[in-house]
Amino acid sequence: MRLGGVIATIIILLALACGPAASESNLLHNPAFTGGSGNSPDNWRSEAWISAPEAFQYRWVAPSVGQPGGLIVNNLRPNDARWMQTMALAPGWYHISVDARAENVPADQTGVNISLLEDGIMSPDLHGTTDWQRLGFYVKIGPHGADVEVALRVGGFSSLNRGTGYFRDASVEPIAEPPAGATPVFDLDSIRKAGTPTPIGQPWTLLASFILLGIVAYLGWRAYGEATIGVVSASPPEIKPEVKGRTKKRRAHG
Repeated sequence: MRLGGVIATIIILLALACGPAASESNLLHNPAFTGGSGNSPDNWRSEAWISAPEAFQYRWVAPSVGQPGGLIVNNLRPNDARWMQTMALAPGWYHISVDARAENVPADQTGVNISLLEDGIMSPDLHGTTDWQRLGFYVKIGPHGADVEVALRVGGFSSLNRGTGYFRDASVEPIAEPPAGATPVFDLDSIRKAGTPTPIGQPWTLLASFILLGIVAYLGWRAYGEATIGVVSASPPEIKPEVKGRTKKRRAHG
């Protein structure tokens, strides 16, 4: 029995060692959450909209025999909490995905998802209590590349939620293009340009405004200059010198 147990353990360890390795095309660092210390997985950081300790909990599950590494986000009250990793992506198409499941997540707000932070780019989200599912989306990066923040998340921007999200095997992989009919698909450049404030009015109105401001400034400068010249050129009143001799003569007659 002892020998059989040892053999079984060896078989399990070999199966884990020879199991599917992380894809060589996966650009994430520590995508299977295998490295780290304490409650901090390497290359990942935690963040929340409501940062009070009683509002959320984070947990890194280190891999063990028969158990892959994983990340957990537990929102104890409505919140937007996440594990995040910042990346610089070259131009092209990418598939960004993760295995995820939800536990006690209400359906009225954004649930468990993977997203790009601050750009409104998000996978389908999970609510209630679910089994493991693969969540993801396709995104096009423009010709200049982009810095992005990949977020494993419970809740969303202006959509705070409660409940627990579990994540494993995250992936950011470059692809030639999305498969036909794939969803959701996003164009990062278009989204960021749409969110950039634009000047109000037509180009000709802006030009006319600049010309008008120039004329007002010129007239003001002319008026100020003429007023200054008038003050400088004005002659002071003539002061007649006192005639001392006449004063003495009057005193003599007195």
